[in-house]
Amino acid sequence: MATGRFQAVLFDFGDTLFHSPSGAEVIAEAGADEETAARMWDEIWAASKTAEELAKKRDTSPAAHRAAWSSLFARADAVAEGLSQLLYDRVMDPINWVPYPDTGSVLRGLDDSGVKVGVVSNIATHLGPVFSKYELDVYVDSYVHSFEHAVEKPSPALFSAACQALRTPARATLMVGDSHLADGGAVLAGMPTLLLPAVAPGEPRGLDVVLRLVR
Repeated sequence: MATGRFQAVLFDFGDTLFHSPSGAEVIAEAGADEETAARMWDEIWAASKTAEELAKKRDTSPAAHRAAWSSLFARADAVAEGLSQLLYDRVMDPINWVPYPDTGSVLRGLDDSGVKVGVVSNIATHLGPVFSKYELDVYVDSYVHSFEHAVEKPSPALFSAACQALRTPARATLMVGDSHLADGGAVLAGMPTLLLPAVAPGEPRGLDVVLRLVR
């Protein structure tokens, strides 16, 4: 049983626990030089995190998700016809995403400490299979997906639903994410919130700070 300040930790999925495959590699494989591919992918990924894109409700259904991301990826079709759809299929399917090096150890550490773990994500498909792929599903007590609730972060309603799924009060549930625009909405739901700065894919995410906060 947890004995510290927090009874549970609620995590964002993308760019918090898992990172995407390299979109730059997909663009380069289609014919762009590495510098151009990296710049194009960085621009696309940065654009995807803007308030304008988050307002498109892209994670309320699979159809909305494909339409919004295909529009973002459309600039890649200048490299090769159909590249936008290839990017969507190879990069946006969560089963292809990869956990950060410290994801597993931190989830195990929380489990050892008796702290519940939940995942709350703006996403258009269930995340259980990707956690199962890496044998991390045993450490997750609940998943709350935007498409199942027809509401997205930063709406406090989605964070409140995640706390209800964990059966923990908001004040005793730590939210951990990467986006002030999306994950910062947890504050309005009464949750203490930790936002992590970006790191390069494959580098440790800095999640060990979570263990220090809950103990």
